[in-house]
Amino acid sequence: MRNYKSYLFLALALFFVPTLHAEVVLPRVFTSGMVLQQGQPVPVWGTAAAGEQITVQFAGQTKKAVADTSGKWQVMLDVLKATVKGRDFTVQGTNTIVLHDVVVGEVWLCSGQSNMLYEMRKNSKVRKPDSLDKNSPVDEMDRPHSPDIRLFWVNQKNLKTTGNYLAKWESATQDSALRSFSAAGYFFAKKLNQELKVPVGIICAAISGSAIEPWAPYEVFTADPYFRLTGINSKADGKFYHTMIEPLAPFAIKGFLWYQGEANMTDDVIYDHKMNALINSWRKTWNDAALPFYYVEIVPYYYSQMKSTAVITPESLPAFWEVQQAALKIPNTGMIITTDLNDDIHNLHPPYKWEVGRRLALLALAKSYNKNIVYSGPVYQSMAIKGSTIELTFANVGKGLASKDGKPLTWFSIAGADGKFVKADAVIDGNKVIVSSPEVTNPAAVRFAWSEDAQPNLFNKDGLPAAPFRTNNPIKFSPN
Repeated sequence: MRNYKSYLFLALALFFVPTLHAEVVLPRVFTSGMVLQQGQPVPVWGTAAAGEQITVQFAGQTKKAVADTSGKWQVMLDVLKATVKGRDFTVQGTNTIVLHDVVVGEVWLCSGQSNMLYEMRKNSKVRKPDSLDKNSPVDEMDRPHSPDIRLFWVNQKNLKTTGNYLAKWESATQDSALRSFSAAGYFFAKKLNQELKVPVGIICAAISGSAIEPWAPYEVFTADPYFRLTGINSKADGKFYHTMIEPLAPFAIKGFLWYQGEANMTDDVIYDHKMNALINSWRKTWNDAALPFYYVEIVPYYYSQMKSTAVITPESLPAFWEVQQAALKIPNTGMIITTDLNDDIHNLHPPYKWEVGRRLALLALAKSYNKNIVYSGPVYQSMAIKGSTIELTFANVGKGLASKDGKPLTWFSIAGADGKFVKADAVIDGNKVIVSSPEVTNPAAVRFAWSEDAQPNLFNKDGLPAAPFRTNNPIKFSPN
């Protein structure tokens, strides 16, 4: 089981607030100022002396449980209605715990690597886009913030300590808490709060440079026939899952946000199987096979210029984009496109995290809250060869296709049966794009944005970019 037992021991040791006696103890995610999920039963759990009777009181409800022989107990609060009014949350056994200012609304867990960890303090140093000078998100730290946005940060450094493993819930009005929090996570919560008019709690558990493997338990890889055939990566030790994700469950949440992939960019379709393993394991941990999982397609970057033991070409990144898109076959997932959100392709940590958060929120509002809004840019659907041209059809065109800058469409290429791609002309025709080149009289395939530095101008009129694609040889992935 590799290091599973040691990580599990650490997780359990850090799971509960230390105590010298067999008093009632709550997991650290339960603190004053927390947000409880509306619209679904809410688990409350902890430890106490074996046989001790526990009483939980909140929002007019009283629930009781008896600690089992190992000292564990759990109650389930009935469905709660959203409210901005903070109330006391009381847990009583031989001792009494009273948490204050507890509200009810929406709760999301965001995770991944450094681009999810990218803090609000860095956001304040971003060069302001000219179009946003008057109301720039760069100045967000200088504005009043809603007390109905609550933040909970699982700190990477606390993996190595036995002290303050999980921080307490903080209001976004607390400057020091917001300054250190995920910018993408905060702007996601802000958009949801504005649209839903309810409190929003956002939990961030992310680690810079982390691959996907340690975020899932080791057992999901050993149990999967695919990985038994391909082999299991040495990174698949579950250390981040067991110490940063599992201790949060089954705290009631609405869904997951994921911004990761840079550390796995050289993966092929195996990444989809890793995504499937991770998503299924998290849903199983929360005992909800339908929990939404929304993620970010990584931005353009010169990976081919990095030192690496793997062979990386300018086409390696678009191949990985295709891999990320294929993961949409996993039920109840969604992905946002970010090809337009890096103003320096030598920068692996691009700014504009406010737009990442906003686009994730659009996705959630449409798919999880049934809002009738456009949440995606154009996505390739089908092609038809018409003489010397190829006609492309797209889904998610919104109000229609458009060139963002009003110039001819960019980053289209076309090939004949020989597979040699050349730069192509592309013209919008209603909700279709017609692609051609005088060099290819009998076209067979089209590629779009098929390079690591591609920042194309095909958008929908709702301001969202088209997803990169190729019509020939797309990868095949079927989630198990």
